[in-house]
Amino acid sequence: MKYFEEAKKIWQSYVPPSGQADTVEGELLRAVEKLRYEAHNNGNGNWDEGFKMFCNYLLETLANDKAFNLEAQTELATDIKRLLDFDYPYLEDDLYDRIADRIVEWSEFHKGPIKREKNPEQY
Repeated sequence: MKYFEEAKKIWQSYVPPSGQADTVEGELLRAVEKLRYEAHNNGNGNWDEGFKMFCNYLLETLANDKAFNLEAQTELATDIKRLLDFDYPYLEDDLYDRIADRIVEWSEFHKGPIKREKNPEQY
C-alpha cells in the first residue's frame, strides 16, 4: 500500500467506531475495509445486500471520477467487480490496498473531507 499513513489518518479522523461515516472518504475507506474483513475472516459467509451496497458505493463514487485517468478508472471497476463475485472471496491484500490507495488519491484530488448523507438502507 502506497498511502498507508494517509489512509490511517482518514480512518482515525473520519471513520466512527460503529456505523456510517459522515464523510465520503471515511465511508469509502470503511466500505473497503468491511469488504476485506468479510472475505478474509468469514470467507464471505455473511455476504448480504449490505456488502453489495458497499461495492456499488465504491464503484459509483470512484470508478468514473475525474480524479482518475481512464486506465485507473478501468482498474478500479475491474477490482470492485471482482469483489462482487462473493462466491469466490478475494483473499489477497493487493486489491483492497489498491482501492484504499485510490481513496486517498480521491480525497486529495477533491480536497476533502467531503460531507455525505447517510444511507438509511446501509448498516
